Amino acid sequence: MPIQEGFLNQRLTVVPRRVVAEAHARPVTRRLMVTDCGYYPKAADHLMTRPNGTEETVLILCTAGTGWANVGGAQHRVGSNAALVIPRGTPHSYGASADNPWTIWWCHLRGSDLAELVEEIGASASRPVIPIRRLDRAVALLDEIVTILERDHSPASRMGAAGAAWKLLTQIVVDRAMPAPGDPLQRAMAYLAERLDSTVRVADLASLVGVSPSHLSAMFRHATGGGVLAHHTALRMAQARNLLDTTDATVATIAREVGYPDPFYFSRHFKRMHEASPTEYRNRAKG
Repeated sequence: MPIQEGFLNQRLTVVPRRVVAEAHARPVTRRLMVTDCGYYPKAADHLMTRPNGTEETVLILCTAGTGWANVGGAQHRVGSNAALVIPRGTPHSYGASADNPWTIWWCHLRGSDLAELVEEIGASASRPVIPIRRLDRAVALLDEIVTILERDHSPASRMGAAGAAWKLLTQIVVDRAMPAPGDPLQRAMAYLAERLDSTVRVADLASLVGVSPSHLSAMFRHATGGGVLAHHTALRMAQARNLLDTTDATVATIAREVGYPDPFYFSRHFKRMHEASPTEYRNRAKG
């Protein structure tokens, strides 16, 4: 019988459990480690059933086609540009759709920091499917994980895979926190970034992007941890630091460039944020 296309191109590596136990005792990989990983293109007839769950958290990235998952008794569809995240110990089954089988990159993860990372992603047993905004980044990192562990399972390779997995999970968090192109938050952030030399009223900005001031403020707090004006100030101060670092412009000139007509007020504001005046900041040793 000829080998099916999916199996022919499949990549798979499983770290021996004695090696996993060793990694679990090491300072870095005990916090996060990859125990299994792979790539399965056009995975026709792919089916996995684990009625008692597994010791690892399962992460499956669907890049094309569709699949399905039953997690904790609830059925979910998994389409392209989405990740399926199944917490450890959760009963589950999953597989490819019959008419359009999925193409997936996947890994199994352990570690003391994993539960917090999964929580930050926004995944749970009741919400296991999450959208992936930057599929190219996620695929590149999973490819890196698979490539590293295909080579060997040495401590250096295990640490390298753990680093790529950490980057993958935190990048998903960052991408989910940042606005999608064209939505009100993205347009508001772009507007602020283009107007570092002037002040902006929240009400005017909210009207411009078509939401209420309170809703705009809530979106900024969720994405940045602060309000609209705090974000604008952070952008202006970042530009001020850049000009102090890369030009010989006077403090007064830089103040005007970032929207502060009064250089003394700018200097006071800069010192409150940076615990150094603009001149002291410029004279610090850097690099």
